[in-house]
Amino acid sequence: MPAARHPLSLSMTTIGIIGAGHIGSQVARAAVANGYEVVIANSRGPETLADLIEELGPNATAATAEGTAKAADVAVVTVPFKAYESVPVEPLAGKIVIDTNNYYWERDGHVPVLDEGRATVSGLLQAHLPASRVAKGFNHITAADITTTGTPAGTPGRRALATSSDFDEAAQFVTDLYDQIGFDTVNVGPLSESWRVERDQPAYVTVQTRDELVANLAKAERAEAA
Repeated sequence: MPAARHPLSLSMTTIGIIGAGHIGSQVARAAVANGYEVVIANSRGPETLADLIEELGPNATAATAEGTAKAADVAVVTVPFKAYESVPVEPLAGKIVIDTNNYYWERDGHVPVLDEGRATVSGLLQAHLPASRVAKGFNHITAADITTTGTPAGTPGRRALATSSDFDEAAQFVTDLYDQIGFDTVNVGPLSESWRVERDQPAYVTVQTRDELVANLAKAERAEAA
């Protein structure tokens, strides 16, 4: 992981992470290492996160999902897809929300609009959070790689990750955060195109440079909408 750098020169300094599983915990580690304050929640209660908070240090606290959403300047939603409708709505209004979710029908149950290519995972979260600015992020990288495969900008063969959003400022935030953590970025475009980096597509959980990611996005094939 590259050396920690200062946070983005924005008024946003607290990253709220709703979901403390493998991805959420790793995003928390990366954020703290780059100077952000982190508030993190899981489904079992803040007291169950004591060990993680001790590891993360004084710039991290645990809260409920509601408390995390309220405290966040930018939020990361990293709960199982089937639980996305439990994400607090009102406290995230007006905020950038990074969605790491993936749809696994074996776990989440079949969702016809996804099976038939009529919606995207992040598009459904955007519909649930109509006053927020949702961006796809961290959904196509294994958790351990978030803090171990980043390299400084300009490194030959630097790994690239994708983002997607209907809001330019949300995609830019993810782009800047990726760069701080050690990754190049390819902006896929609006959330309607975010399926290109979802499960079973060529760009999903693949170590790739920016050019390779662009090529893999172009190879993506989608189920025909009914």
